[in-house]
Amino acid sequence: MYRDIPEELRALIEPIVDQAGFELVDAQLARGGKPWALKVTIDTPAGDGRVPVDGCAAVSRELGSQLDVADTIKVAYRLEVSSPGLNRPLTREKDFASACGSEVQIETRQPISGRRRFRGVLVRFEDNVAAIEVDGNEVEISFAEVSKAKTVYQFSRTDFVGQAG
Repeated sequence: MYRDIPEELRALIEPIVDQAGFELVDAQLARGGKPWALKVTIDTPAGDGRVPVDGCAAVSRELGSQLDVADTIKVAYRLEVSSPGLNRPLTREKDFASACGSEVQIETRQPISGRRRFRGVLVRFEDNVAAIEVDGNEVEISFAEVSKAKTVYQFSRTDFVGQAG
């Protein structure tokens, strides 16, 4: 989630992304295996996911240089800069607001009514509370309780029109 990005990392990444004309959606530092991976997700100000490959490459080059100069990550790491993709991560309040009416998957920090994973239609997002319809019931989830969330892209026949078969 956007709010979980360490402040020193966000302070370094966000100005570079902004200067390139994009918005920072998320940044995750995957520790563990070697090398570590810093995964940065960027989007257009319109939030349409149409970040060109050369835009991701430009942000990656500048960000890589700045990270090396600042020596923020003290171990070997791999930098990945990408756009949100079809199953768009919902990391900010504005992402939830724009996803109303879409199918979403939400994972919570603590169980709600005995479960942590929910999949259904995001009915509304008001006052930092997501209302999601799951199996005919409406479940309200506070934004503060969300650990992960994304839209679920619904493929249709038109997605495959013109494809070689």
